[in-house]
Amino acid sequence: MADYSQDTANSNEIVAGDAHDKPWHGRDVSEVLEEFKTSEQGLDAETARQRLEQYGKNTLTPTHRKGPLERFLLQFHNVLIYALLVAAVVTGVLGHWIDTWVILGVVFVNAIIGFIQEGKAEKALDAIRAMLSLKAMVVRDGRRQEIPADQLVPGDIVVLRSGDKVPADVRLLKVHNLRVEEAALTGESESVEKTVEPVAEDAPLADRKSMAYSGSLVSYGQGTGVVVGTGDHTEIGRISTLLREVEEPTTPLLRKMAVFAHWLTAAIIVLASATFLFGIALGDYSMQEMFLAAVGLAVAAIPEGLPAIMTITLAIGVQAMSQRKAIIRRLPAVETLGSVTVICSDKTGTLTRNEMSVSRVITAEQLFEVEGTGYRPDGAVSIDGEVVSADQYPVLKQIGRIALLCNDASLRKEGDQYVVEGDPTEGALLALGSRIGLDRQILQDQIVRTDSIPFESEHRFMATLNHDHEGNAFVLVKGAPERILEMCEFQWVGGKAQPLDVDFWRQAQSEAAARGLRVLALAMRETDNDQQELNFSDLEGGFIMVGMVGISDPPRAEAIESVRKCHEAGIRVIMITGDHAATAQAIAQQLGIGKNGKVLTGADVELLGDKELREAVADCDVFARASPEHKLRLVKALQEQGEIVAMTGDGVNDAPALKRADVGVAMGQKGTEAAKEAAEMVLADDNFASITHAVEEGRTVYDNLRKSIVFILPTNGGQAGIIITAILLGLTLPILPAQILWVNMVTAITLALALAFERPEKGVMKRPPRDPQEPLLNAFLIWRTAFVSVLLV
Repeated sequence: MADYSQDTANSNEIVAGDAHDKPWHGRDVSEVLEEFKTSEQGLDAETARQRLEQYGKNTLTPTHRKGPLERFLLQFHNVLIYALLVAAVVTGVLGHWIDTWVILGVVFVNAIIGFIQEGKAEKALDAIRAMLSLKAMVVRDGRRQEIPADQLVPGDIVVLRSGDKVPADVRLLKVHNLRVEEAALTGESESVEKTVEPVAEDAPLADRKSMAYSGSLVSYGQGTGVVVGTGDHTEIGRISTLLREVEEPTTPLLRKMAVFAHWLTAAIIVLASATFLFGIALGDYSMQEMFLAAVGLAVAAIPEGLPAIMTITLAIGVQAMSQRKAIIRRLPAVETLGSVTVICSDKTGTLTRNEMSVSRVITAEQLFEVEGTGYRPDGAVSIDGEVVSADQYPVLKQIGRIALLCNDASLRKEGDQYVVEGDPTEGALLALGSRIGLDRQILQDQIVRTDSIPFESEHRFMATLNHDHEGNAFVLVKGAPERILEMCEFQWVGGKAQPLDVDFWRQAQSEAAARGLRVLALAMRETDNDQQELNFSDLEGGFIMVGMVGISDPPRAEAIESVRKCHEAGIRVIMITGDHAATAQAIAQQLGIGKNGKVLTGADVELLGDKELREAVADCDVFARASPEHKLRLVKALQEQGEIVAMTGDGVNDAPALKRADVGVAMGQKGTEAAKEAAEMVLADDNFASITHAVEEGRTVYDNLRKSIVFILPTNGGQAGIIITAILLGLTLPILPAQILWVNMVTAITLALALAFERPEKGVMKRPPRDPQEPLLNAFLIWRTAFVSVLLV
């Protein structure tokens, strides 16, 4: 993967020596401070001023945007419009002003329709800028001061507090329980625990725990860091640059319409020229009459009502999709959805619920399966499919007690949903306690917390000291299994403490992790009743391992069915996620994605050239630890193979790939504004099933559009045939250009409109996607159009 931090170093000439060889997240704190010639006392005002002049403001480069006039003039960039404009000029020269104004009126009506549809200028880059912090707390001249964020320079010392937006890319110097929400950049919803220790140089963005990136949000704790990148040289700036450079592909419908327009225009020019020359050769018509006849023939053959029919049919599709939670932002995307051959979907929140849930409880004697999703209290606990209770298994009750008491989160009911306030993992433990059958409030009254040690990344556990009303005291702990095992000497077996079987627990942890579960261990020990404070020395040993819990973000039930429907419709589903490979593979298997079990990571993609990547995407449907560049490369590789690609995303990091995809699909609920503005479609319910519904509507829209075209073209062909017949027979022109336009723009459109409301054809989602190279009109439809045109004459 291209290392952005290294690019930052190259852009800021302060650094020297081996700065180009090692990224910031892989370097010691002292080394970073030395490279930037700064200290924890911060820069002095004069140095900051000089660096601001040298490196510029901490802002993103603005992009060129088409103005209203330019967008309006571009509506005339169409060969059929050129033909109509030539016809208007000819009729004007001949003095047939009514025909001239009618033709120009039709041209301008079509231009206005197109202008309105393109009225939403690209705002993705503005949305990215809106994510940037407006203020920053810095240390300069040895004292803290708040300054505008755009005045930050490399080497500044920044103070981060809970609720702050990170104002620039920062290498952390000190942290205290610092957690940062980086979902907009990494796509993963869980906040990241930060540390000052260097991480591996090739670590993906989501694993760079020694860095805080511009635009991310401090969700807990505090820290300080040194600015290593500003403006375009931040991670979010790099994404902004990618977004500017990405070319938005033309939709299949527009490509087909362009081919059709060129073909039709060439045929009209040949036919009109032949008719003009033939009439002159006969000598029965004047030059002016033949010019008017040629213009009439051109006007008759051009389907002026086609743009209006296209717009109306697509607009009907937009309305139908909105009723199924798919909001279309750009009209042509309606038809493109019907052409999709590959859907590249994010995992978290789209294919899964984005709600952590305990699905497995492991004890020394039993393996319990836990039903229920999200944070709802309802759900059963079972062994081999048989529902059990905490009364039958006291160890289960003990698991529930630790889950509820050694916990700082809370659950709040909003309508029919339960929302976690605090850490999502702790929310999952609260739901587990309820499913076991325990009441947290009653427990807290009976077993009161006296003291606690909060979770920190340095020690990777949380501990509480609790006293009951019977003179007993307990220390309860939960945390990383390897850390909890170090504290334990015993395990809970048959209600008694037995010697600890370390190998058993390590094997249990490995098996759960291989299923994509996040594993937490829960333990306890009794202590003296008079103990009122909890210290780290109280946690050095003597604990009883009660059990482990496996936590996951379960797949949406409707997503499993939708993936199956996509496969039936010949659409391939690829999962691209920033999560770990084991988790990605486990979720993919549950969803029915990637039958061969193959998973490629971002590191694997980085090692592949473009040709090798095109070969790799042919048989791999699961990609893990993917960065924005990887997502963009994957979309391009699929398109180069002739695929029509829909790409889902919610973060700023997804914006370049969303823009490049044939259909970018953003999440409406958890998606960032940058992702929504870069996408053609927004899912109001963040549900993968809505994409499947939109594909069905897209296929219906294309079918109805084709029906309308097949209805309209014979009308044009019949009018052209009447004019040619009149010339061949030496008769006066039976129909004038203005009359032709009336028939084409009013009568034909009105009658064709009914076809736009046709219901889906039977089995529309059972047939394979259309071949992207298939012409708008095949040989049969062309023959049918010609035949009906002759009948109309």
